[in-house]
Amino acid sequence: MGGRAVLCNVSFDVNEGECLAITGESGSGKTTLLRAIAGKYFTSGEIWFDGKANKKPSVNLIEQQHYFRNLSNTSAFYYQQRFNSFDSEDALTVNDVLKSICHNDSQIAETLELLHITYLKNTRLIQLSNGEHKRFQIAEAILQGAEWLLLDNPYTGLDIAARKLLSDILSKLMDKGIHIMLVTSPSEIPSFVSHIISLHRDHSFEKRSRKEFVEKNLLSKNISHFTIDSDSLDGIRPAYVYEEFSTAIRMVDTHVVYNNRKILDNVNWCVNKGECWNVSGHNGSGKSTLLSLVTGDNPQAFANEIYLFDRRKGSGESIWDIKQKIGYLSPELHHYFDSGESCINIVASGLFDTIGLFRHLDIRQRSIVKEWMALLHMDQFENRLFNQLSNGEQRMILLARALVKNPPLLILDEPCQGLDAEVSAAFIRLIDEICVKMKKTLVYVSHYEEEIPPCVTYRLKLTEGRIAA
Repeated sequence: MGGRAVLCNVSFDVNEGECLAITGESGSGKTTLLRAIAGKYFTSGEIWFDGKANKKPSVNLIEQQHYFRNLSNTSAFYYQQRFNSFDSEDALTVNDVLKSICHNDSQIAETLELLHITYLKNTRLIQLSNGEHKRFQIAEAILQGAEWLLLDNPYTGLDIAARKLLSDILSKLMDKGIHIMLVTSPSEIPSFVSHIISLHRDHSFEKRSRKEFVEKNLLSKNISHFTIDSDSLDGIRPAYVYEEFSTAIRMVDTHVVYNNRKILDNVNWCVNKGECWNVSGHNGSGKSTLLSLVTGDNPQAFANEIYLFDRRKGSGESIWDIKQKIGYLSPELHHYFDSGESCINIVASGLFDTIGLFRHLDIRQRSIVKEWMALLHMDQFENRLFNQLSNGEQRMILLARALVKNPPLLILDEPCQGLDAEVSAAFIRLIDEICVKMKKTLVYVSHYEEEIPPCVTYRLKLTEGRIAA
């Protein structure tokens, strides 16, 4: 791909009764292997099903990023669209899509019940959470008669309860005779997996039984070779001159309602300069909506009493005045970038808070971009196209984009999704160094306790749109 070999001489069998998980470092070819098996990529060699060449059962690939078309039959959604009540109506509902696949209403109802998403039947796709999207994709596959389900990192972004629910659903599908194969991290291999393939960047690989894999990982020492030169932080300049402030975020009795449903209910929250917060809560608890009020992406912010950087929202500042002070990362950003854009341009777009680079960089700006890419070991990808990188490498590029302004407030929504354990650990150390050394204000969303940087000393937990802790 892109003139380089991603997978070489991979040979393995999946025998009757086995369930295979694929793991490996970022960039080792996990997603590429899954897509090749699904017939999405041209490959040399052969892929056989049921011991027969050229036999192709119904194979459905459940992508990590879910792309869909709107009522205008385009996929050109914009990032703030789901927060705008009129424009969000341009998206199809779950039922619209499923009825285009299957005309049997009782079969659709049975599938929705099996996946515990009956309540989403009339919900528009753009409004679904990560976990809901995943189950909707599986519903599509079931109604298409899938014999094999290939899932790319299905647990990414799911809370503990949602991960357990998905595992239970996949286990039931296996009982119904559907074969399951999935890409996942070593820490998220579900109990029904019997064998694991480990891929490496040097193109080597091993297939092991679950028992062998567990024994090897317990015996091995996880030594990280991915290091961040924290002393380099001293030499990195801020892209702009930022005004002083004492309170980064203050919300007073904040409410958000969509279609008569309360998404946020009476939220009172204050983040002072230099504080580092973890925001948590189950999928659908209102976390993304909460962040959208801060980043300027949600118009309902103007109907609430919200202060950003000591100034009440709606008192004359532009959305760009707000965004300039915030470095932001969300898993959803993958959807909105031109995949054919160069990586250096995507990082540089963070200087202007645009989804793509639409202006010329001066010498100083280009230097700042290169400094951050080098610090994150992404300088080797400067001129590579975004779509030629693995999911984990793409995530690191978007992390560099969030940091490139060196802004006073960092909002990182599940920043370690798609990163292997080694790179994830290094990034957590980097965020801790940045926040401590540069006295940054941080809002950090994560379902995983082990991914929360040590600098985090404040917690906000949402339950059904209300503050629980």
